[in-house]
Amino acid sequence: MKRLCSAFILLAALVTCVCEAEEITKSNKQRRDLEEMLTLFPKSEPWEQWLEETGELPPDFDALPSRPFLPDCLQFENGEAVRSASDWPKRRAELMKLLHYYVIGSVPPAPDNMLDLSFKNTRAEKLTCHKIEIAFGPQRKARLHLELIMPNGEGPFPVFITQDNHRRWALIAASRGYIGCVYAGADSNDDTGDFIPIWPDYDWTKLARRAWAASRCIDYLYTYPEVDRSKIAITGHSRNGKLSLIAGAIDERITAVISSSSGAGGACSYRLFSETQFGEGIELITRDFPDWLHPRLRFFAGRENKLPIDQHQMIACIAPRPCLISTALNDQDENPWSIEQTYYAAKKVYSFLGAANNLQLLYRPGGHSTRAEDIERYLDWLDVQFGRGTFDIGDEPIYPTYDDWLEASGETIDPKGFPARVYNDLLLYKKNKPIASIDEWRDKRQWLIRRVQWGLGEAPPLAQDDGGTYGSEPEYASVMLWRFKKQRGIEKRKLNFGNYVSGNLFFPEGADQDDKKIPGIIWLHPLSCPSGYHAGYFRGQQFHHTLAKEGFAVFTFDQIGHGLRVEEASSFYQRYPQWSLLGKTVEDIKAARQVFEQFEFVDMKRIYLVGYDTGTVAALHAAALDHHFAGVVSIAGFTPMRRNTADKGTGGIARLSKWFPFQPRLAAFIGYENRIPYDYHDVLALIATRPVLVVAPKIDYLSSLEDIEYCVEQAKKVYERFEAANNLQLYIADDYNHLSPTMQKEIIQRFKQMIETQP
Repeated sequence: MKRLCSAFILLAALVTCVCEAEEITKSNKQRRDLEEMLTLFPKSEPWEQWLEETGELPPDFDALPSRPFLPDCLQFENGEAVRSASDWPKRRAELMKLLHYYVIGSVPPAPDNMLDLSFKNTRAEKLTCHKIEIAFGPQRKARLHLELIMPNGEGPFPVFITQDNHRRWALIAASRGYIGCVYAGADSNDDTGDFIPIWPDYDWTKLARRAWAASRCIDYLYTYPEVDRSKIAITGHSRNGKLSLIAGAIDERITAVISSSSGAGGACSYRLFSETQFGEGIELITRDFPDWLHPRLRFFAGRENKLPIDQHQMIACIAPRPCLISTALNDQDENPWSIEQTYYAAKKVYSFLGAANNLQLLYRPGGHSTRAEDIERYLDWLDVQFGRGTFDIGDEPIYPTYDDWLEASGETIDPKGFPARVYNDLLLYKKNKPIASIDEWRDKRQWLIRRVQWGLGEAPPLAQDDGGTYGSEPEYASVMLWRFKKQRGIEKRKLNFGNYVSGNLFFPEGADQDDKKIPGIIWLHPLSCPSGYHAGYFRGQQFHHTLAKEGFAVFTFDQIGHGLRVEEASSFYQRYPQWSLLGKTVEDIKAARQVFEQFEFVDMKRIYLVGYDTGTVAALHAAALDHHFAGVVSIAGFTPMRRNTADKGTGGIARLSKWFPFQPRLAAFIGYENRIPYDYHDVLALIATRPVLVVAPKIDYLSSLEDIEYCVEQAKKVYERFEAANNLQLYIADDYNHLSPTMQKEIIQRFKQMIETQP
């Protein structure tokens, strides 16, 4: 028995040692991850101070699931499904716990000792304005100033809560028969900063404090018999739009929420509006506004797929109460496609709870600003929700879905009808014999081209056009999209080309007066829907400006569905059911090349394509199908499709076929990836022997670095066969997926070295 006990003690000791060793290994990895973040991220003194004070480390990213798409609101953290409406409160509690921990911080319970300290009335003919200061909390140290703009009469009246800088919004609401409630929870007047020392045990953020303050307004409003408690709405714009969503999530007494252009941290989910999309991603928002959201959120910059909570789930926590998401088509603080995906994901909960019509979208023209008409429309929507009026409110999403394409095209693709393919067949000819001559390669090349063209869909009749100035970008649009500022040392020409597409040419000052010809570049932007080629959020300078200053003539344009062409995407598949958005973009690129013909100082033999993210996908396809392009720079844009299966955690081919229907035919091959008719090693081989620089960030959840290396290795066999191995290069950037100034500089340097060796 003693021996048995000793054996158990020894086993327990061994298990303890193993567990401790695993914990040490895990802790060491987390420290290495933090050191990497401190190196890669721009300096943020508040964040670094928080790290020092708390000693907190990043989470163990390997232990967190990879979710490139928006996490399912209707699935518990243990993986079980939410099966009935009675299950929803439990799931909602899970989501709120995650929201508090990762995004907004903890908040105190509602105080029960509210007292109004001062009260001042100003009466008008039909309204009375009450200015009030209330006290509450420990020893009633907390103060909050609010104003009630109340219609005269007994009521009950619906309530319109907003922040100090939106007081004139409340005046419109009061004109419509609402009690306007304006409180000091905005940059223009903020009482909530004083809450921090009063409740020192809570790690709440600025936006959470301001949202919590709105709840204190409701506490006070409940003391008025004129208030209709069943009709209390909150709204705000931009950062106030974010806090309105937070308020709606944390206080279920709020019966309707209007989020106006709330962007990142609001109705734009982090996975869909990062630096990869030229958006205000986690890194930027936690650095520029370090007290808005919890510093813990910053750990997930570049690793948004690991974030356990996302913004669609905050909106889901408002369900089934009505919520209106307002956005503008060209608001650089958000992204209409991202908004729509957030809307679809949250709508599942509304539908599940039998309230599908309670979540709606509303579009505005222009940029980030609002007009009186916009506020009137917000109130129209509230009137409908509160049974006070009948207005036609709510817009359909703009961007086409995969289902839209299926319905329009009528296509049924059986992936089993396509042969399974392998990667090592590039240099094999008929009957799997090695290619023995240039003629055999040309024959094989045409075979590959037909497969690539199938993937793009069937283009309509297209004619060549040399372009001109008629229809070029109007000045008001340049101002709206922040393209109006002249850059020192750069000249700009506005043009229109192809099928009536506007674009701009940037080149070094004086280049048009010099006899020397300079190379041209077509710059192809990522999924940057509101602002197109001109990044909404970036560090350093715009990449097309960087390229022009480096001696290139750079032509760029908004791709379909972006910038000035957002609405053009809406009916695309109804108009061209057998084509694809990628196919359209490729044809626009080919047409853009003709623009350079107008400028004698541009060397037509040296026109290159530089693309980022979806811009890379388009650039590679265009160069593969048009030999006139001299080469390509591919920045973080592709991962081999046949190897990009669901288990890779990148989103696979569903990301750009089903989720964003850039190339919808490929969606049929989800689960049958090895049967896709072509892959990126084929595309790279079709560009051979022209120079291609493939740039792959070391940290990029949208791609598999190992698979990219393998793909380039396979394509390089063709380059080697024609003695041009150095013309295909892979640069693995020690960074996460964004176009930082350091990455820009390194890309340009490597690209120049490649093309300088060309004959």
